Amino acid sequence: MSRPHLSRFLFTQLLVALAGLYFFSSASPAFAKVESSIVVDETGKVIEERNADLPNYPASLTKMMTLYLAFEGLEQGRLRLDQRFPVSHYAAMQAPSKLGLVAGDAITLHDLILGMVTKSANDAAVVVAEGIAGNEHAFAERMNQKARALGMTRTNFRNASGLPNPAQSTTARDLAKLAIALYRDFPKEYAYFATDEFTYNGVTHANHNHLMDAFEGMDGIKTGYIRAAGFNLAASAVRDNRRLFGIVMGGQSAHTRDTKMAQLLTDGFAGRTQAPDIMTADASSDDDADTPPDNTLSRRAARTLAALSPVGRAEAATAARAGVLRHGRHETGERWSIQVGAYAQESGAQKALSLAVAKLPGAHSKATQVLAPGETDKERFFRARISNFSRLEAERACRTLHKRHLQCAVVAPGARAQLAAAPARHAG
Repeated sequence: MSRPHLSRFLFTQLLVALAGLYFFSSASPAFAKVESSIVVDETGKVIEERNADLPNYPASLTKMMTLYLAFEGLEQGRLRLDQRFPVSHYAAMQAPSKLGLVAGDAITLHDLILGMVTKSANDAAVVVAEGIAGNEHAFAERMNQKARALGMTRTNFRNASGLPNPAQSTTARDLAKLAIALYRDFPKEYAYFATDEFTYNGVTHANHNHLMDAFEGMDGIKTGYIRAAGFNLAASAVRDNRRLFGIVMGGQSAHTRDTKMAQLLTDGFAGRTQAPDIMTADASSDDDADTPPDNTLSRRAARTLAALSPVGRAEAATAARAGVLRHGRHETGERWSIQVGAYAQESGAQKALSLAVAKLPGAHSKATQVLAPGETDKERFFRARISNFSRLEAERACRTLHKRHLQCAVVAPGARAQLAAAPARHAG
């Protein structure tokens, strides 16, 4: 970049930064910080809602749309996971949370996806935006076009990361539509949201969604925080082959946000339509960053939420397209299995078995089988399974496969897991 162009670029960035600082430090933000929430099932049916159409800033829940467009590019063959995207000076300048990418370097799309999912890296989001659309402004236009196509009528994107922008807004209802679309349209890529941690350049980044460690059956999807918005969370969990999606926006702390989500999902699974109000605590940060300032609160919430939630205590027969199926049963002498896919064609199931065995240490000594669809099955799928595990071995095996981005579900002795098939394009 020539000196005159660089000067103009830096001047423009300074004006944007000053405008954002003025807006988000004002005493009267455009949106009142009022909590909103919604719980829906996989069909979009509303189970519970509160202020679901109230506008708010999405914060890093914005990255759900950035990831949607990246996943779409992968599925359409326009992008590859090993494709290296250049890091611009603009991307490297983004505020935290970030991976600390260096201008002039290049990074694979695979690492960029994991950086957004775990660290919620703003620099990674901008690199993806520039790699797909040329610049962040053009990418934001694509984000808005896709939002309209998904029925998100009250959403307006201005950047790929969710960093403060007074014109960027959404609602809990719209984000629920996006969460459903990510799960529905990209069953293979959805597994990324279950990533526990990610190591880049020798630094390990843990997933910001601590609730995944405490709430049985939860397998994603994204946290978000800026001071003007409060603490946001999009989450999905499964119990007894039933998946629910929850959105909480405007939480006053990570702890109250996580507790609220646990209550909403617990009530949804139990068939209750009114979640009880909970006491809230004041947020304790002035940072416009995605990382919640008081991680101690979030960790404390994670340690106590399992006791709070009946779902955490119950036998959670989760059957996710991407997520560990955990059973809260006592260990027995019976042997457990793991299911690595369900496919419309037997050849697809055989390929899934071969790939899983290759990725799973010790799997060569286990029995493998493809179960043909039964006469009473509503969906005619061939189920690929690896068997002869103890319960704990099966859970560990699925966690290993998840980290390698393969779908998996644990199957109890005598059970018939309904791990949903990927669409035909994934059926091999």
